[in-house]
Amino acid sequence: MDLSNLRPADGSKHSDNFRRGRGHGSGNGKTAGKGHKGQKARSGAPRPGFEGGQMPLYRRIPKRGFTCRNSKEIVGINVSALEVFDNDAVVSVETLIEAGIVKHARDGVKILGNGELTKKLTVQANAFSAGAVEKIEAVGGKAEVI
Repeated sequence: MDLSNLRPADGSKHSDNFRRGRGHGSGNGKTAGKGHKGQKARSGAPRPGFEGGQMPLYRRIPKRGFTCRNSKEIVGINVSALEVFDNDAVVSVETLIEAGIVKHARDGVKILGNGELTKKLTVQANAFSAGAVEKIEAVGGKAEVI
């Protein structure tokens, strides 16, 4: 097999410019693919999900839970994760993403105080725990809230 032999699977592609109801010779004339009579053959067919008056599935299934619109997705990072940076480095949200410590920071990053820190760093984050600030400043670094 090579690139010149590649083609879509049979039946997987349909043309969007197919003209329905244009006579017998077109292969899709007369009823235009809608069959004979019935509600779905006529204009004004029911909306998707309508089950003929029976309680539809999307209303029969129980709804659970609640999503708060005001909640924030704040990523927590322990002080021990900052050991990968060099001494006297400036650690920001962007550098944390570049280093692969944080995948994404939608609403912010909070530095937590778990673990040990041995390097003097200037850490810029959205929030800090009290223990994290203590540990960063104990080794001569700075904790800056952005």
